[in-house]
Amino acid sequence: MSEPAKILVVDDEPQIRRFLRLALETHGYSVIEAENAEAALRAAVTRRPDLVVLDLGLPDREGFDVLAAIREWSQVPVMVLSVRARETEKVRAFELGADDYVVKPFGMAELLARIGAALRRRAKDQPPQPVFATGGLEVDLGRRIVRVENVEVRLSPKQYRLLQVLVVNAGKVVTHRQLLGEVWGAAHVQDIQYLRVFVRKLRDRIEPDPTLPRYLVTELGVGYRLRTPDQLTEAG
Repeated sequence: MSEPAKILVVDDEPQIRRFLRLALETHGYSVIEAENAEAALRAAVTRRPDLVVLDLGLPDREGFDVLAAIREWSQVPVMVLSVRARETEKVRAFELGADDYVVKPFGMAELLARIGAALRRRAKDQPPQPVFATGGLEVDLGRRIVRVENVEVRLSPKQYRLLQVLVVNAGKVVTHRQLLGEVWGAAHVQDIQYLRVFVRKLRDRIEPDPTLPRYLVTELGVGYRLRTPDQLTEAG
C-alpha cells in the first residue's frame, strides 16, 4: 500500500489548522502543520510535502515570501488559501508560481477536489508529452498539428504559440503578463486587450461553442487556464 500524500498546512490560526487537519486526515492525507513562515520553510525542506496549503497573512513574513523561497528549489504544488480576494493578490501569487488560489471562506468539498486535482497533475508531471489531449481537443507538439474532434484545425503562428504555452502549463493559471511575455515578448506585457483578441480568435478555432468556452477558460482579472481531462470532468 502506498503512503498517504503529505500536505503541509501553513496558517497562523490554530482553528483553521485543526479544521483542515481533521478534514484532510479523514480523506486519507497525512498533515504537517506550520504556524509561521519560518516553520513552513523548515518543514518544506525537511519533510518534503507533496502539496502545500499556504495562507498569505503570516506573523513573521508574507506568504508570498514563502512561495518565492519554495520556488527557488522546488516545484511542489502550492495552493494559496487566503481571505485576500483582490485580483492583484491573485496575479502576484500565480506569477510567483502558485498552482491554485482559494479565497476564504471556502467550501471543503471544493478545496478537497482542487487538492486532489493538483496531486494528480503532480503525479503526471513530466516533460510535455508529444500529444496533449483533453476532451475533443488534441495538440501534437512534435508535429505542430491541432485537431478538434479528429478534424485538423489550421492556426496562425501566433495562435499556435499561444496554445503551445497553455498546453505546456495545462491545468494551471497562466497570467496575462506571462502569456504576453512568452508569445510577444517583454515589450508587450501590458497589452492585455491585444491578448484578449487572440484568445477570442483561438477559441473560434478550437472551442465547440466559443461563447461558452470548455477548454480555454478565463480566470477573471488574472489570466487563462487550459483545462486538463480531470478538470473537464470536474466542470461537468
